[in-house]
Amino acid sequence: MILIAHRGNTIGPNVEKENHPDYIDEAIKKGFDVEVDIRGNLFDGLWLGHDEKQYEVKPEWVFQRVNNLWLHAKDLEALHTFTQLLTGLNCFWHEEDCYTLTTSGYIWTYPGKKLTPSSICVMPEIVPNFYSKEDLEDCYGICTDYVEDYQ
Repeated sequence: MILIAHRGNTIGPNVEKENHPDYIDEAIKKGFDVEVDIRGNLFDGLWLGHDEKQYEVKPEWVFQRVNNLWLHAKDLEALHTFTQLLTGLNCFWHEEDCYTLTTSGYIWTYPGKKLTPSSICVMPEIVPNFYSKEDLEDCYGICTDYVEDYQ
């Protein structure tokens, strides 16, 4: 099972560090993949940040981490940019959809929704006791602020 640190968080939410490139790199060094909120495009600039542009990153920063990032496109420019590139990046758009397909074919699954072997279970802590241990072991991955708890 793949473990994905939500915005770089590994032991709980840290709103002051979430989506910061250094924080993301720390989670990757610990062996986790990371879900990041991304905005913009390759020509006008790429930015990380949940509600707004916070941290500008160069395209090279993204491509050097291609095997570890799950890009949550926060605007149409980012969605268009990363769905057009054949790089192996996992990119997706969602708000409160039950299920969203990533560009690599995984099912990004809203908390409290049924899982499949190709599902990424998002934030299981939001719905305590909803998922059994077997549910979580049988899905493809888990994205959470508490990713270290699942090691």
